[in-house]
Amino acid sequence: MAFLTEHDRTYKTPEDICAHLGDDYARFEGAIVPPLFQNSLFVHPTEANGVTDTEFDYSRMGNPTLDIAERKIAALEGGDGALCFSTGMAAIGAAIIHFVRTGSHIVMVNTVYGGATGVANYVKDKFNVEVTLVDGRDLEEIRNAIQPNTTLIYVESPSSLVFRMQDIAEIAKMAKERGITTMMDNTYSTPILQQPLKHGIDVVVHSVTKYMGGHSDLMGGAVVSNRDIIMGIRNSERAILCGTMDPHQAWLLTRGLRTLPLRLKQHAANAAKVVEFLENHPKVEKVYYPGSKTYEQPELFAKYMTGTNGLLSIVPKGTAEEAQKFVGRLHFFQNGCSWGGFESLAIYLGGPVPKLVRLHVGLEDPATLIADLDQALNRIEE
Repeated sequence: MAFLTEHDRTYKTPEDICAHLGDDYARFEGAIVPPLFQNSLFVHPTEANGVTDTEFDYSRMGNPTLDIAERKIAALEGGDGALCFSTGMAAIGAAIIHFVRTGSHIVMVNTVYGGATGVANYVKDKFNVEVTLVDGRDLEEIRNAIQPNTTLIYVESPSSLVFRMQDIAEIAKMAKERGITTMMDNTYSTPILQQPLKHGIDVVVHSVTKYMGGHSDLMGGAVVSNRDIIMGIRNSERAILCGTMDPHQAWLLTRGLRTLPLRLKQHAANAAKVVEFLENHPKVEKVYYPGSKTYEQPELFAKYMTGTNGLLSIVPKGTAEEAQKFVGRLHFFQNGCSWGGFESLAIYLGGPVPKLVRLHVGLEDPATLIADLDQALNRIEE
């Protein structure tokens, strides 16, 4: 079961949690890297088989390899437990569905990941759930959006395109006074940079495909919360709708988690140099990057986040066509839709801001990345 033990709670720092929590050396024959339990079921003790007792039955419900990853993530976020899913969308979908019923109402920030909006629209069409989209920066707007049938407020801070933040402690307080569940996508920050549960948010969701995995070789999602909510989702949405993470994915995820604090520091160090270059480049209109000198919400960044990572967006000068050409002229920034891996990526997105280009600064030499951006930006025709 993916709940923290008393021993787990003796690990206090992210580095120690990532390196050792859940790695029961006595249980796994002294292996420094726990083995991969790539099996579908677990047999129970009989007089004949000599098996000692086990808490596991069927890998759709739980697996020792999955258990390690889930406990590490729960400890990092400060929750009682976690559930890992086959994709980030599976985690988001299961969590949202758990808190709505026919006639419910959701308040959702309009800059959240598009997949979350897709789930909201799905339950709207299928189950007559009302959805109100809000900007998220104005607490009064959120307060006015709440209805008697509101069961969920869904936020993402910072959002992954324009990195807009919300005052999550105030939103959580507002929701608790009305008996409303709050849910937050914390994929951008990871629990290394921000821990929403400590500010009153009820449920945190992640795409672990991104920084937690970190090597662009797995897909997965996670839900973190208190014991009652985790048990509820485990025994209903994850068990019935499925989407449980495969043991091999979980093994890769644990491997990625071991270096998460170190990798984030390097992504942030590289991005700081790239952002400084971009903020002073004559062919760049705007840079979106939390914590930078031009970031528009420094108070919220200081209140909630302890650092930065490698993801940012820019608006180049020139036309939309020139912005698309800019992406195509890059050599070390590959044209790709995801982020959070070792590699640098660039993608033209257009809306919600015209000419928006998202960049992920990877682990390459930042001087190489700056030179690549410079040569592509200098070819933009204004």
